[in-house]
Formats: sequence, C-alpha cells, structure tokens
Amino acid sequence: GVGAAAPAAGDPPLRRKLFWVTLLYFAEGFPFGVVYDLLPVYFRTAGVSLREIGLLSMLGLPWSLKVFWSPLVDRFGDRRAWVSACLAGMAAILLVLPVFPPGTVGWTLRGLLLLFTILSATQDIAIDAYTVGLMNPGQEGPANSVRVAAYRAAIILAGGGIVALSHLLSWPVLLRLAAVVPLILALSAWRAPRVAVPVEARRALFRPLWLWLRRPGGIAVFVFILLYKVGDASMGPMVKPFWLDRGLTSAEVGLVSTTFGMLATIAGALVGGVWIARIGIFRGLWALGLLQALSNLGYASVGWLDLGRGYVYAASVFESFTGGLGTAAFLSFLMNICDREHAAVQYALLSAVFGFSRSISGGFSGWATERLGYGDYFGVTFLLAFPAYALLPWVRAWVRERPAGQARGPVAA
Repeated sequence: GVGAAAPAAGDPPLRRKLFWVTLLYFAEGFPFGVVYDLLPVYFRTAGVSLREIGLLSMLGLPWSLKVFWSPLVDRFGDRRAWVSACLAGMAAILLVLPVFPPGTVGWTLRGLLLLFTILSATQDIAIDAYTVGLMNPGQEGPANSVRVAAYRAAIILAGGGIVALSHLLSWPVLLRLAAVVPLILALSAWRAPRVAVPVEARRALFRPLWLWLRRPGGIAVFVFILLYKVGDASMGPMVKPFWLDRGLTSAEVGLVSTTFGMLATIAGALVGGVWIARIGIFRGLWALGLLQALSNLGYASVGWLDLGRGYVYAASVFESFTGGLGTAAFLSFLMNICDREHAAVQYALLSAVFGFSRSISGGFSGWATERLGYGDYFGVTFLLAFPAYALLPWVRAWVRERPAGQARGPVAA
C-alpha cells in the first residue's frame, strides 16, 4: 500500500494487535508455501518434467509486480475487505484444482495458478499496509517477531504438513483440505480492528516512491537487491525434485526438507538477527551472504558424489539454516534503507524487486538442470551468489548503521 494509515479511535491493546498480525501473516505465508513447496511435489509425482516445474516458478511474478497496483488497495475500499476477498478467491481455486489432470499442465491450469498468485500478491499489499497502520511507533519489534513465526508456520503447514499427508490421502482430498485454510482465514480477517486510511495516502500514488528512486546510487542498490539472493533462489525450485529423483518419499520431503528445514530457517533468522545487532547490517550482508552461498556447495557435493540419505538431510538443514542467516541480513537491509514516512510503498517495491529475481531465476532452473545435471547445476548456483558483491561500495553508502551497543529489533518475515 501507499502511505501509512492512522489507527482508528480506541486503539486496541498490543496483545490484540499481535493476534491479528499473527493471523494475517499466516494468511500471507500459506499461499507462498502452496506455490513453492506443495505444487512442485504435486506435479512431479504426476510425472511433470523438470522444465515445466521450473517454468511454473514464473507464476510468482505477480509478487514482483504488485507495486504497480498497490495504490488501488489504498484508494478503493477497506483493506480487510481486500484480504477477505483474495483469500476466498484462493480457496475457490484450490477447490477446483483437482478437476484438472496434474500430469498435463495446460493453459487453463496455468491461468488458474496465475490468478492464485495475483490474489496472493494483492492480499500481501493489503496486509502489509494494514499492519503499518495498525502498529504504533515503538511496536514494530513485537510485530516483526510474530510476523516471522506466523509466516514460516504457514509455509510449514502448506509445504510440509500437507505434503507429508500425501502417503495417507489422495491429492484431490489434500487440495480440498488445503482450501479450508484460506476460507477460514477469509472469514476471520473481516473481524480485525478497522484501520482508517488518511485521504493524503489515498491520493499519494507513486510520488513518494519516485522521490526515493532519485537518490544517488539508486540503480546500483536495485541491481544489488536483484542479485543478492539469486544463487539461493536459483537452487530452490530444484531441491524437492532432486529429493524425489534420489528415491526419497514425498513424506520425507514434507517432514525433513520442508518442516525441519523451515524450523532451521527460523533458527538461522534469529541467530542472524543477533549477529547483525553485534556486527552491523553492512558486515552482516557480506559475511552471512557468504555462508548462504556455501550451503549450495553442500547440495552440489551430494549430487556429484552420489551420497546417501543422511548427507541429503544434512545438506538440507545446513542450506535452510544459512538461508535464514542470509535472509536476516537481507531483510534488515531492506528495512534499513526505507524512509519511515514512506516505508509501506518503498518496502513493497524492494520486496517486488527481490521477488522478480526469484521468479526469473527459478524459471530457468529446470531447463539448466536437465542439461547440466543436479550436481553441476547446484555448483553453478554457488557462483551466482557473487556478482552482487561488486556493488557493495554503493550499498554501504545507503546503510544507516545504529550507534554501537544500541539494541536492534527483530527482522521482518
């Protein structure tokens, strides 16, 4: 959304606000888990090619382009209504998805999945803007803490819990059970406290964003944001097909790769937050980014040396933990460079830029893996992590480090 909103009269207590932030960011994380964790397993078990699975990653482009229609959410209607309507639409799509044979990904099915991600991106705009308006200054720390937990818990449910049940229930039953989650959330979101949107925010549109983009070094910083997690994002869509093609079951994928992996990611984000508080955001960017890149070599080694299950598990946990470290540094950087008075639209743009690189790199992953093999492709993704480092001198000029010893808040989801 564009601009910050003002809390309604009778400001709710913090505990009540945190309840709604938890519910809303669970709603934000669930569709992401469906697209990036559940659907790759669903389609691969039906025999869909790696190339097609990689191309489906490009369905995530609406998360990158959402900044272009974000002013509409502020200009028209209540943000709670946007959230409820989008969740209801996603529930309907999950209900009808089993009608289409999963082994043949036709244009109608692609169109439905694209609509799913458009609805998800639109609710993200509304949720992020609503949260900015709901929380008072000084309440950002607790809000960010519950955002991380709720968002990741939703991904665990969508990509781990539901996938792990696939050996007990059929996929049509699982997809219809999954549809119940956004439906319940749609009914619940409407009961959230109302947050008024100032008239100025409804009229602001893109002007605050344009002023920010004109800052010196802006192009270099945007390219850095595009490139920083390309190595990590390029490997992501091929990890679960790699597990399945190595003979591991969908239950193992759901339990170890997704559920345990997500817990390791949360642990990495928390540890990364502590490190950043001690060493600063800029040093955290390059130091934790290096650890994040090294984890890709763990998967590459498993692919090259044909190692057993235990090594696959170890590579998964290490990759998830270091991914959390890198994410902590990266999101802290994104929050740091936003101007407080225009943080909503600026953060929407930055997350969109990052999401664009994730979608494009994922789209090429299947094609490259089919030609190189898993081991060599994972090795290439390690090298993709380093071009961003050439832009660090420009990035350093944008980072506003806090005085030594001053406490820092948790990172956002």
